[in-house]
Amino acid sequence: MRAKLPAREGFAERDGVKIFYEVYGDGPETMMFLPPWSIVHSRVYKAQVPYFSERFRCVTFDPRGNGKSSRPTDAAAYSLDNCISDVLTVMDATDADKAILVGLSLGGMHACVLAAHHPGRVKAAILAGTAATVGPGYLYLTPKHFLAKREQFEGWDKYNRDYWQVEYSNFAEHFVRNIFSDPHSTKQIEDGVEWANDTTGQVLASTVDARSIPPTFDVSEAMYRKIRCPMLVIHGDNDQIQPYARAQVVAELTNAELFTIPGAGTIRWAAFRRNATT
Repeated sequence: MRAKLPAREGFAERDGVKIFYEVYGDGPETMMFLPPWSIVHSRVYKAQVPYFSERFRCVTFDPRGNGKSSRPTDAAAYSLDNCISDVLTVMDATDADKAILVGLSLGGMHACVLAAHHPGRVKAAILAGTAATVGPGYLYLTPKHFLAKREQFEGWDKYNRDYWQVEYSNFAEHFVRNIFSDPHSTKQIEDGVEWANDTTGQVLASTVDARSIPPTFDVSEAMYRKIRCPMLVIHGDNDQIQPYARAQVVAELTNAELFTIPGAGTIRWAAFRRNATT
């Protein structure tokens, strides 16, 4: 059962790919919740939307590859260019000329791209556990690790193309447990695993392959330095998906406020809601 039902829902279509969106509330300003990696869909924000939609018009959408959105299987469909165009297409479909962007993990990186290259569409940005094209990353989430040939798969060795073809659900549970790493996260883990199993290992592998496709726009340090809108970066210093040091670099380059959650992993939603409104 949902805490709040959308006031409007629909599909925004571009190049034959349908992106499902929902609109909540009718506040004077729009908050656009950008989805993270396609291993989950827009319901990952289900704890935030009822709260923020009391003050804002909130828009969520499923990423291509999960939820009610289309699931193309070719890597090119998941290029950074296409993901950014999806956000703009949904903004147009929901009459959001300008919005406050909220981005979790990969959604945070997308928010930075939009703030730098489409500044007229972005009023402010809130990044939680953000991914980035700058700063350090974990070796177990690199393309080399993903493509390695193995006979045994323990821990992060499950982040592997071959493994996903036969044991994707097992990887999904491992990944979700590392997202919701706080104690007493049983319900969040159950939800996350369910959302992850709404897609397939084949589709998710295509999203990883797409990362080798260079975008048609700059994503270097210079891009981050171009950002002029107000930004809040929220990050746990025990994040096992996106290193805390990466958030530090993003905050420094964009002159953003960095709020650190000691001991937290990728998602600690209570702190996110509290600090995004202060």
